[in-house]
Amino acid sequence: MFATRQISSIAKRAFSTSTSSNAAKVAVLGAAGGIGQPLSLLLKQSSLISHLSLYDIVNTPGVAADLSHINTDSKVTGHVPANDGLKDALTGCDIVVIPAGVPRKPGMTRDDLFNTNASIVRDLASACAEHCPKAHILVIANPVNSTVPIVAEVFKKAGVFDPKRLFGVTTLDVVRASRFVSEVKKVSTEDAKITVIGGHSGVTIVPLLSQSGHSFTEEEVKALTHRIQFGGDEVVKAKNGTGSATLSMAFAGARFTNSLLEATVAGKKNIVEPTFVKSEIFAKEGVEYFATNVELGPNGVEKIHPVGKVNAYEQGLIDAAVPELKGNIAKGKAFIKA
Repeated sequence: MFATRQISSIAKRAFSTSTSSNAAKVAVLGAAGGIGQPLSLLLKQSSLISHLSLYDIVNTPGVAADLSHINTDSKVTGHVPANDGLKDALTGCDIVVIPAGVPRKPGMTRDDLFNTNASIVRDLASACAEHCPKAHILVIANPVNSTVPIVAEVFKKAGVFDPKRLFGVTTLDVVRASRFVSEVKKVSTEDAKITVIGGHSGVTIVPLLSQSGHSFTEEEVKALTHRIQFGGDEVVKAKNGTGSATLSMAFAGARFTNSLLEATVAGKKNIVEPTFVKSEIFAKEGVEYFATNVELGPNGVEKIHPVGKVNAYEQGLIDAAVPELKGNIAKGKAFIKA
């Protein structure tokens, strides 16, 4: 039931002009980009952040200067590669959010996206393993199904891997699902809580509409499932090839970050979010990472929720997702081991 909790409700507890005495240093890597800037703006509002540390290859000092004028108490610093900027950005971090990388563009294959972003994520993960090995790492950079295993393998090589502290941010899938269902059923998004499992691309995204409490026609199920799975294409097309889903992704990334802050810094209980984590749910099928609802706690992953009851259509979606996920994960691991 917690899968589509909106950032507006989190704001009542986590967003304030007064910084908590027990607050965190949070880094955003890729902070000057299309996701990074609005994500940083949203995070600047959190009373659970004492220091918002922004890193990118260019323009971050300007972004930081702009955000630093907002009258909330968190300090904002901007860092670029020169003069040990990445080291300074990461040292002492409790949470690192990684939206860095290139967005998907029309005509770009998954291999194209992977080849560019894999190297970026690998290098940033190496810096995290060195300078903030105990930080919670939140991966937004696509393809998440492969970049999360890349981060894991880098941390394993460094001898600092903790599976409870690594998260693939799949929150946008449940945010979209909630909105799309609310439009079809003509209800509030608060009454359209949709569990989405699997991964974070195409057929690996599996919405469990049968668990929503709403009834759907067969046509509605098929149309909603396709739109949830390929919602990103809708945005890329609407932007005429000039960008991808940046604003909605920033919203989703901020929601997950704030939920993790509530669990780790504020000590709140029963904080549950969907996320792509190391999981035993389909491990026997060779799928090491899988997204389900996850209860967050002081050390990150507290409890991985099971998939629950699914219907025949949804089981078919899962059956299609598992081999695709297996390949995506293997590709990420192989990139580091090569």
